[in-house]
Amino acid sequence: MNKNELYSYLKSRSIWFEITEHKPVYTMNELADIPFPYPQADAKNLFVRDDKKQHYYLITVKGDKRVNLKKFQQAFQTRRLSFASENDLMEILGLLPGSVTPFGLFHDAAHRVQFFVDRSFLDDPGVIGVHPNDNTATVWMKTEDLILILRELGCVVRVMDVG
Repeated sequence: MNKNELYSYLKSRSIWFEITEHKPVYTMNELADIPFPYPQADAKNLFVRDDKKQHYYLITVKGDKRVNLKKFQQAFQTRRLSFASENDLMEILGLLPGSVTPFGLFHDAAHRVQFFVDRSFLDDPGVIGVHPNDNTATVWMKTEDLILILRELGCVVRVMDVG
């Protein structure tokens, strides 16, 4: 699903969203100069896997948070974690590096990935900003709507204190 298809999907569901178009970005630092309507709601997404390549996790936190993978591993009783490869990213989520987003879970028909979203995204105003499967834009929407959509797709979604 490309970004225009995603926008059409959200419109067809009558889901509120805003779009910020921007130059391609690959890191959180590159976003610093882009004026966002909800800068406190910008998401950082980590796609990780266990050391046996059996379990995959997409961890989404606010852009200014750090994720300690060892603490995550202990808290959620996973095997040792590391970043998934570019091949895994493309094969499982249909995404290129720099474009990691929860919307990539639309491509995970086998539901191999568990999605962890930081609870702080539900705090007022309850908005999250994520790429629309493309790193040239950010989609702002209600966090609850994103969670609902992903659960309807059959994704495992866990709202937790992450980071």
